Amino acid sequence: MEFREIIYSKESHIATVTLNRPAKLNAYSEVMVHEIIAALSDARDDDITRAVIITGTGRGFCSGGDISPDFQYPARYRGHRMEAMLEMRENMHRLVTLLRRFDKPTIAAINGAAVAGGLTLALCCDFRIAAESARLGDTSLKFALIPDEGGAYLFPRFMGLQNALKMSLLSEVYPAAEAKRLGLVTEVVPDQDLMRVARDWAERLAQGPPIAIRIAKRMMYKQQTMDLENALEDAALSVMVTNYSEDVKEGIAAFHEKRPPKFQGR
Repeated sequence: MEFREIIYSKESHIATVTLNRPAKLNAYSEVMVHEIIAALSDARDDDITRAVIITGTGRGFCSGGDISPDFQYPARYRGHRMEAMLEMRENMHRLVTLLRRFDKPTIAAINGAAVAGGLTLALCCDFRIAAESARLGDTSLKFALIPDEGGAYLFPRFMGLQNALKMSLLSEVYPAAEAKRLGLVTEVVPDQDLMRVARDWAERLAQGPPIAIRIAKRMMYKQQTMDLENALEDAALSVMVTNYSEDVKEGIAAFHEKRPPKFQGR
């Protein structure tokens, strides 16, 4: 598939999705969303790929939805009484759901503005590494819009309800260091080190046991909504997949032989 609004590359075990509308601070369009979905679907289904980095070109990570004066809903929705709901459900909501269910590790390398839907996109990743110059927040209500891409669900879960209300209702945007203090960012690094650090993280993740990493990630997400008894039952079922794998044998052998393990995902 040829891409118009993203750059998609794979090297070794790492896939990189780069949003590529720099003149609009990588504001997302329907085309961009569908291209991200296609790239992530490829990375998910490719057994060679073990980790994914999402980043942006230019000064923005993603500035949310495109609010250009010439914006129109796609023709297939236009004029429908529920065009706004249909457009959101079939585009950005599909991307958010895909990322939240994605069972390989994901890293947002936040190179610039990550606001509104762009912040939601970053929070859908497992880790958020931000450049010192990056800024994060929610500007939806500046335009009388709402955090409809998933922000109303995600913002309070990362920064607490009071901080999320303050950020969204007052349209606040924070420097990277303050965003880290609030729980929105995993790590802040100098601008020039952003992609090196993101790739270092991705390589460390890619060197781990692929099956166990994918299952451990899904367990942690799923078990947020379980009681302890159901969480333990989920773990008991999951070990029937992991504990008999070739990777477990390799991990134990490598430990006794005092060498790094070479996990094959089998």
